[in-house]
Amino acid sequence: MEVVIVADPEAGGTLVGQAIVDLVARRPDAVLGLATGSSPVVVYRDLARRRAAGEVSFAGVRAFLLDEYAGLTPEHPRSYRRFIAEELERHVDFRPGAVRGPDAVSADVPAGCAAYEAAIAAAGGVDLQLLGIGTDGHIGFNEPGSSLASRTRIKTLTDRTRRDNARFFPSFDDVPRHVVTQGVGTILEARHLVLLAFGAAKADAVARAVEGPVTAMVPGSALQLHPHVSVVVDEPAAACLALAPYYRETWAHKPPWQGL
Repeated sequence: MEVVIVADPEAGGTLVGQAIVDLVARRPDAVLGLATGSSPVVVYRDLARRRAAGEVSFAGVRAFLLDEYAGLTPEHPRSYRRFIAEELERHVDFRPGAVRGPDAVSADVPAGCAAYEAAIAAAGGVDLQLLGIGTDGHIGFNEPGSSLASRTRIKTLTDRTRRDNARFFPSFDDVPRHVVTQGVGTILEARHLVLLAFGAAKADAVARAVEGPVTAMVPGSALQLHPHVSVVVDEPAAACLALAPYYRETWAHKPPWQGL
């Protein structure tokens, strides 16, 4: 696991955006895993800028969303599918149908989840998966107590998570209680995991995920088991990291050819 402490979220967005551009240059048919929420927006804005400048094309790229609110159609203004369409897809050149989210309105939820797992596998797996982390340590919508071997499934959100996401809805009561999310085990199968976290509110969760024990009580701690993880945080989000000086030193002296 590599921890990179950046000056601000925009610097994080530029760093991760460049990593995605480099990936697509190597593999024009790369498969991306897309997260929603406030943290990855800086990456999407950087990619939109790079696409406008002619630095990258997504014409051969496919993408899979990390999760979706149960019961919301892709067209719903608060759906994660709509979020990705507005924040990224409309600004770049994905082919029609290249971006896919889990079926959150299926009459047979388990079958829909199995089909989503199968689609990811058929695409060859995810090359780079973007992640955020909740204040309670969740990744995707895998709340504390989730199995570290879990697969795509329906989950019940805690009120804490619903409160954290209420800023995206008219009121707390409008935040759905259920979601369809990739499981921790599904996430760990991506070849490169990139976790973004910004702001002091994420500092405790980041420290527990990066430096604490691997435990289902902090689903993000499962990233410690993965061979290629990049954790990109700003100074406030790094405030609780005991090894912050080490992370700064190793990043400053990393061979440039290694990239993120």
